[in-house]
Amino acid sequence: MTETEILLNTVGKVKEFVFRIVEYPCDCDIQSGTYVIDAKSIMGIFSLNLSKPVRLIIHEDNADLSRISEFIVS
Repeated sequence: MTETEILLNTVGKVKEFVFRIVEYPCDCDIQSGTYVIDAKSIMGIFSLNLSKPVRLIIHEDNADLSRISEFIVS
């Protein structure tokens, strides 16, 4: 499992993130507080508070994060 913090604070970022994350062959989730949603679901992402970073969980060991690097919070 690979985990990182991401920031999706605009509609454009959400659309671009989903476009890229659907290319991952494994399950991907986003956790915000107690809520966990499918990271490949644009409607699910919009149901979250996107004003602050959220945790991305990719269910694959050592997943390549280069496709989504611009969304990762340093």
